[in-house]
This record gives sequence, structure tokens and C-alpha cells, in this order.
Amino acid sequence: MEKKKKSNVVKYNRWGYIFLIPFTIVFIVFQLIPLISTFWNSFFENYRSGLTQIGPNFIAFDNFKKVFSSGEIWMYAKNTLIMWILGFVPQIFFSLLLGAWFSDKRLNIKGAGFFKTVIYMPNLIMASAFAMLFFTLFSDSGPINSILVNMGILSKPFSFFSSIWATRGLVGFMNFVMWFGNTTLLLMAGMLGIDPSLYEAAEVDGATSTQKFFRITLPILKPILVYVVITSLIGGLQMFDVPNVLTGTNGDPVRSSMTLIMYLNNQLYSKNYGLGGAISVFLFFITAILSFIVFKASNEKEVK
Repeated sequence: MEKKKKSNVVKYNRWGYIFLIPFTIVFIVFQLIPLISTFWNSFFENYRSGLTQIGPNFIAFDNFKKVFSSGEIWMYAKNTLIMWILGFVPQIFFSLLLGAWFSDKRLNIKGAGFFKTVIYMPNLIMASAFAMLFFTLFSDSGPINSILVNMGILSKPFSFFSSIWATRGLVGFMNFVMWFGNTTLLLMAGMLGIDPSLYEAAEVDGATSTQKFFRITLPILKPILVYVVITSLIGGLQMFDVPNVLTGTNGDPVRSSMTLIMYLNNQLYSKNYGLGGAISVFLFFITAILSFIVFKASNEKEVK
């Protein structure tokens, strides 16, 4: 009997391995091999000068020295971080607020399904199309400037894309509008999974709505919040399409909206594969370190 049970278990396990084969193949071909080749290319001099192809020549860590010695990568990292913060902080605030409203059964909000659909819809729009819309709206002769001038708020059109903070603010605002619906639904799903008896017990003890939110809702939502922060960090480091369409490949004005991925794209566009590989490796380690810090910090708070 025991042998039959073991054989049945082996058969079931075999089906599990069979279903994992497609994922494993896709992972190896489209993720693992490109990752290894990126690390490999980062140690070579491989670029095009005019019509002449230079390399590939093994130069060890010279590409990394060139990237860090120029100082540009730190400036672009700062730009990326600033625009990510401008988009993420309002995103998490409004997502928590809307999630708490929609998941509160006492409020009984009418048309909640309609509003959930509406706030998620910007996530379905292509980022490039969204960026073109904002470029048209906020251009010097666009409708936003026309409205502000006609209302007497401005004496003359304001050049949004010539101002460093206005440009960064628009990029952050667009990322907030596109992604806060997705974050809201994630947090709302977590809130709906909280046992209502916890809130009832807190009400009996005289807890206010604010106390229930900070003492019950947030601690239980911590795993989802960690997931949101890590995925948002990774998405922020990969920020490309919105600032690229909105400000051009140079990240104007004065490269203040140039992100790390835009910098990487410029190297790949100029066929400098060695330098592009070094920047990609830097991004890989930055993403891993930031994710580890966020994950570790959340775990330490749980232990305390």
C-alpha cells in the first residue's frame, strides 16, 4: 500500500514538473540568457565610431570606471528618484484613502463598481499616448495655458517644459494618474480580506476610525504595501516612455528629466554595447539592493 501511495505521489509530481517546463524555457531564453550576456558585454569595449566597429575587446572593469567617473549616472539616478517620489507619494496616499472608503461597508457607496472601473482605466492607456496628450495640453499654446491666461491667473503663457520642476512635476503626476488605480485595487483587495470582527472588537473598546486604520488596517496590509513599494521602485527605475515622449531623448530642460533608462537607451542607440551593459548591471544591483532594504525594513518592524 505504501509503495502504491508513493508511486501515485511521484505521478502527480511529474505532472507538476511538466507544467513548469514552458515557464522554465521562457525564463531561460528571454531572461536568464539576456542577463548573462549583459554581464558578459559589460567587460568588453564594443562600440561604433562612424562606420568603424571597435571591438569587442576585453577591458575588464574599464566600462564601469567610465560610467562612475563621469558623474552623469548619479545625476540621472537623482532625477529618476525625484520623479518617482513625486508620483509614488500621492499614489500611495490616495490609494489608501480610496481603498478605505470603498471597502467600508458602513458607507455603502453607490456606484462603487463604476468608480473602481474609472480609476483603473488610465492604467489601460498607453503611456506614450498619455504623454502626447499631456504634451498637447501643457504646451505654450495649449488649452491649459489658454484657460489660465483667459481667467487672469497668468499674464502670459507659462512654458511648462522650460521649467525643471514643472517638467518633473508633470512626469510624476502622469505616473500617479496611470498607476494609482492599480494600487487602489490591490490595497482594496487586502482590506476586504480583513476579518470584520477585528473592527467590531475595536469599536467595542471605543477605538476611533483613525485608530482602527493605523492599529488594524495598516499592520495587516503590510505585506501588500511592501509588494507595492518594491514593484513601484522597480517600475520607477525603469521609467522611460513618459519622460522620453514628454521631454525628448535629452531629458530637457538641461537633462533634468533624463532617467537612468533614457541614459541607457542613448548608449544602445549609439551602438555602445559595452557601456550600455555596464549601466544595465548597475541598474540590476541598484534594484536588488533597494528591494532588499525595503523587504528587510518591513521584516524588522514585524519582529519588533
